[in-house]
Amino acid sequence: MRASCMAWLAAVLAAGLTAADRPAAAEGDAVGAAPARMAVSVAIDGAIGPASVRYVHEALEEAADRRAEVVILRLDTPGGLATSMREIIAEILASPVPVVGFVGPPGAHAASAGTYILYATHVAAMAPGTNLGAATPVQIGGTPPGLPGPAGDKDPEDRDKEAAPSSDAMTAKVTNDAVAFIRSLAELRGRNADWAEKAVREAASLSASAALAAGVVDLVARDTHDLLDRIDGRSVTLPDGTTRPLATHGLAVEPIEPGWLIRLLSVITNPNVAVILMLIGIYGLIFEFSSPGAIAPGVIGGLCLLLGFYALGMLPIDYAGLALMLLGVAFLVVEAFNPTVILGIGGVVAFILGAAMLLKIEGPGYSLSWPVIGLAAAMTAGLILVVGRQVWRARGRPARVGQRSMQGLPARVLDWEGESGHVFARGERWQARGRLGLVPGETVEVADVQELTLLVRRPKDRSEGEAR
Repeated sequence: MRASCMAWLAAVLAAGLTAADRPAAAEGDAVGAAPARMAVSVAIDGAIGPASVRYVHEALEEAADRRAEVVILRLDTPGGLATSMREIIAEILASPVPVVGFVGPPGAHAASAGTYILYATHVAAMAPGTNLGAATPVQIGGTPPGLPGPAGDKDPEDRDKEAAPSSDAMTAKVTNDAVAFIRSLAELRGRNADWAEKAVREAASLSASAALAAGVVDLVARDTHDLLDRIDGRSVTLPDGTTRPLATHGLAVEPIEPGWLIRLLSVITNPNVAVILMLIGIYGLIFEFSSPGAIAPGVIGGLCLLLGFYALGMLPIDYAGLALMLLGVAFLVVEAFNPTVILGIGGVVAFILGAAMLLKIEGPGYSLSWPVIGLAAAMTAGLILVVGRQVWRARGRPARVGQRSMQGLPARVLDWEGESGHVFARGERWQARGRLGLVPGETVEVADVQELTLLVRRPKDRSEGEAR
């Protein structure tokens, strides 16, 4: 009997332990199960800027977390900022997930910065009817368009012969740096480095079929599914030096869309939008300070000003240009309240010159529009002129508050002794000083106000003074 009880107890304990282990085992199976194989898609459409950098960074991180087989980086871009391009390339070179560059759909192009990014990807592909190239760096700095340079008073032939050496040296320096950079990417990925240099120095471009024949890209594919089938089995080298074969046949493609913050960033980092936001902010704060209590202009102005400065902080700006713009606005504000004409003209000139100098490096989609600059300057000047006109008119009107508003008002003497007493003026009892002989009930007028004492006189005293 005792033996049977012990056996029964052992069976119960064994069953309990088995039941307790089942959830853990199931959980372990769920955790240890291989994630579903997939490819993620990231699309760069339009100009490349700070928002593109953030988008690519977050997408590559998410792809690594989800253990994606590959990242398809679809390109359709005219180029963009060189600083943003280099940051994206650094993200691609450091990515533990292979990045496949794909210029598509048909009709797309990867110009300028897009060409560099395509060269940096582990596998480069293009769709039929696409092109790439024209990777020459844009001019950095220089004289604003339309203004004469240092040789502006010379003949064209002399200007060609005597080009500014500093400008030529800077252009050569930037071009040589870009050539070295794209050649290093071409050598890293085993692609045509000579044509890459030609794309930089001569702004050369190639169609998809010509790029494949020249060894600039690895393959031509109709779409992403065709691309995944064609790269299946291809080996790529990861940042840690290991070689990994791609298993991409039949993979599901999951797009990673940019979030609302990245979309907002892509809008406000447009230099034209950033300048407009900054001006709206300044006008809103000026209105709030001139009419305290309105609240809405101050709130909207503060938000716009912060967004404008945040956007400009993301761009490669020249702070001397920004300072000139702010100085121009300050001159125009002073002009509104103290009209001098000179300050107004100086403000408009400083604003336009500052806007022309604002960006250190310009790229496709990241340059200030001259119509926007002119419109902003004209609207600023117009607003200041309207405000200044109202201020000038207000100066000619009689004062309604303060000491000046009391001058000339009638007052009735309440009591008087010697040269002082009390009078009744504007519904209030005031201390007053004046000449001898004033009597209660007599009507006098206010000549001036000293602190809280009225200086009064008889109306005829004023008439006699004016006659003399």
